[in-house]
Amino acid sequence: MPISPSSNAQAARRALAARLGELMRDAGLKGGELSARCGWHPAKTSRILNAKVAPSDSDVRSWCRACGADDQAADLVASNRAADSLYVEWRRITRTGLRQAQEARVPLYIRTRHFRAYSSRVVPGALQTREYASALLRTVADVRQTPDDVEAAVEARLTRSSVVFEGGRRFVAVVEESVLRYRIGDDEVMANQLSHLIRVMSMPSVSLGIIPFAAARTMWPTETFNLFDDRQAGVELLSAQVTVTAPSDLALYARAFARFAGLAVHGSAARALITAAIDTLG
Repeated sequence: MPISPSSNAQAARRALAARLGELMRDAGLKGGELSARCGWHPAKTSRILNAKVAPSDSDVRSWCRACGADDQAADLVASNRAADSLYVEWRRITRTGLRQAQEARVPLYIRTRHFRAYSSRVVPGALQTREYASALLRTVADVRQTPDDVEAAVEARLTRSSVVFEGGRRFVAVVEESVLRYRIGDDEVMANQLSHLIRVMSMPSVSLGIIPFAAARTMWPTETFNLFDDRQAGVELLSAQVTVTAPSDLALYARAFARFAGLAVHGSAARALITAAIDTLG
C-alpha cells in the first residue's frame, strides 16, 4: 500500500509507526525477532518502522500478536485505515466552495441512526434555519476565502439535515448557553433561529439539552464534535476536519458527551433559557 503524498497522511503514518515501535520495545523484541514471529523479511519491519511503507490491516494485527498486544490491534487498525482522512484541511475540502463539503457527508448521514452533537459555538447544523445557515456559511466563506457558492451550500445543508428527521433516527444535541447568545446574522435571524429550537424540542426524535452558564462544570467546553452511531466522530477545528474512528478515542468522545448531557437542562428549563435569550434581542 503506497503512502499518500499528503503531509497529514504521512504524519499519521509516522505516528502509527511510532506506536508500533513502542509495542515492539515494550515486548523486549528487536526488529529481527519481530520479523521472525510475523513471518516476513526484516526489511519489511524496517520500512514500517521508518514509515516508508504503510502496513496492511493484517500486518498490524500480526505485529500486535507478535508483541502480545492483541488488545491494541483494533485501535491501530482504525488509525491505519483513517490515516488519509484523519485530518483534512478545510482549504482542501472547500477549494471549489462550500457546497461539496455539505454533500460529501450525505452518505454518512443516511447510514447513521443515532446522532449526537455537542457545540459550544453555533447551533448544530441539523437544527439551523435557512437564514441562520446562510449567515453562518457566508461568514465561513469570507474567513476561509472560498468561492462564493453560499446559496447552493445552504440548500445542500438543509437537504442533508432533513435526513436526520426521517423515520427510525434519533438526534440528541447538547449546546452551551453561549450558543444562544452569540449573534449569527441580525436580531431577526437569531430570534427566528431560537424560536425554531423551541419548536424542534417537541419532536419525539429530537432531544435538546442546554448547559447553563451557571452549571457546576465536571467537563470543560471543548471543540464542536458529532458522533455518528458508535462508528465515527467528526471534530471541527478552525483549520481542519478531523475524523475519529479508533475505538478508544470514540469511547472518550462518548464519555465526554455523556458528561455534557449530565450538565444540561432539558424541557421547560431549556425553553426558559432560550426564551431569555430571545428577550435580549431588539
